[in-house]
Amino acid sequence: MLTVSNLSVQFGKRVLFDEVNVTFTQGNCYGVIGANGAGKSTFLKILSGKLEPTSGQIHLEPGKRMSVLEQDHYAYDEHTVLETVIMGNKPLFAIKKEMDDIYAKEDFSDADGDRVGELQVQFEEMNGWSADSDAAALLSNLGISEEFHYTAMSDMDGKLKVRVLLAQALFGNPDVLIMDEPTNDLDFETIGWLENFLANYDNTVIVVSHDRHFLDAVCTHISDIDFGKISHYSGNYTFWYESSQLAARQRAQQNKKAEEKAKELQEFIQRFSANVAKSKQATSRKKMLEKLKVDDIKPSSRRYPAIIFEQEREAGDQILNAEGLSASLDGELLFKNVDINLNKGDKIAVISRDSRATTAFYEIVSGKQTPGSGKFQWGVTTSQSYLPVDNSEYFDNDLTLVDWLRQWAKTEEEREEVYVRGFLGKMLFSGEEALKTGRVLSGGEKVRCMLSRMMMLRANVLLLDEPTNHLDLESITAFNNSLKNFKGTVLFTTHDHEFAQTVANRVIELTPNGVIDRYLTFDDYMDDPAIKEQRDKMYR
Repeated sequence: MLTVSNLSVQFGKRVLFDEVNVTFTQGNCYGVIGANGAGKSTFLKILSGKLEPTSGQIHLEPGKRMSVLEQDHYAYDEHTVLETVIMGNKPLFAIKKEMDDIYAKEDFSDADGDRVGELQVQFEEMNGWSADSDAAALLSNLGISEEFHYTAMSDMDGKLKVRVLLAQALFGNPDVLIMDEPTNDLDFETIGWLENFLANYDNTVIVVSHDRHFLDAVCTHISDIDFGKISHYSGNYTFWYESSQLAARQRAQQNKKAEEKAKELQEFIQRFSANVAKSKQATSRKKMLEKLKVDDIKPSSRRYPAIIFEQEREAGDQILNAEGLSASLDGELLFKNVDINLNKGDKIAVISRDSRATTAFYEIVSGKQTPGSGKFQWGVTTSQSYLPVDNSEYFDNDLTLVDWLRQWAKTEEEREEVYVRGFLGKMLFSGEEALKTGRVLSGGEKVRCMLSRMMMLRANVLLLDEPTNHLDLESITAFNNSLKNFKGTVLFTTHDHEFAQTVANRVIELTPNGVIDRYLTFDDYMDDPAIKEQRDKMYR
């Protein structure tokens, strides 16, 4: 279907890819993973023809069509929403436009009539007459109601534009579908629809995503970028992660007999295959795990930060009590009538269909913002540590990371350079990297610094507003595992489904008409029909 031959990519002296040879076949979904800077997005641009490799070739089977999720949110501002979707099938749209141009002529000739006849035959063969209704159905499934279908893209809200561009990529059943971070700015309901759509998609999908639940739901293969090469592994992300960790442990066990290692790996494959077959997202494609061979599993060279949250002291029974909290922004009500009482050990997913509401909530309970009404009180034994969605104020200085982290040291020992460097080293800032200044850090590096700060504070209540933003899969996985093991109280908001499902034991939803508060796992909350009906009413 799609073949990559002898691909090499070099920027200056840096070699990103070295003689890569891989094939993407029909019916499979490939999740492209790799550390930050490994070249995931670059690889997708090369596949789609937007970037030329240093050497090598990309070959798409003749007659097959490729579609790419557009990243430029302003590229179609002069077109209507419906027209933008249909433009996803370029050959079909070109025929439609040529026909429309001919019909618009004042001096319609016999030659024009003959040409229109030819175009109509092609148009019918491509199911062109149903293009409008197909595009409208896609838009509706993605939460774009009919009232917006003829709206100019320039007038669409940014988050709705993302959905329109997603519909464009999916339109017309492309043979190869390429998507870079397709779940960004989508809500959980839309992501769920996309997961179901792709899990049953018959053609080839190549996707880069930091959403582990999404990768698990849709991927038949993981394409791992490591040491300038790309290797395909059967299975979804969790299978790749757990099997690579098992293989790494086995490699470290030098004295273990080969037959014992083979047996352990084989049992792992069988156990995981059985679990996947039982999952609600399972499709016949995912049973490919049963065909895996032990030799297919290789250890990964990935580095995972050591994220460990400890409490300086354990909190008492009184954590947080809030009564009648409300917040507005520019005259628009974000939430009201928030009455909650937190219990010791609660791990709460704070959600809302409006991200401004959750951010306002954290700003209020962290003391950075005054509520529109109501009051709240933290228990006297609590200490809070806050990770805001916007951390820029923390890095508006020229301090090295060593001096930056020292600001939150509590003892002379913690101020020692050796101690601070050790702390930063655990978060993958080793050697000269510890002498960087905050201004030059990437988004992911800044979040790792903020996590270092939180660990040093040793609070017993963690407030986390979109904590996985900018992090790579390795950091997200380590972070997720740390919160599961944390003995204190956590309030967090995230678009990472796996994060929400595996950490939260309670869900609090903020709406303009009050609060919904349930002791449920995230999936049970989202899947409950009665709660769904209540949610819909409270946003009206």
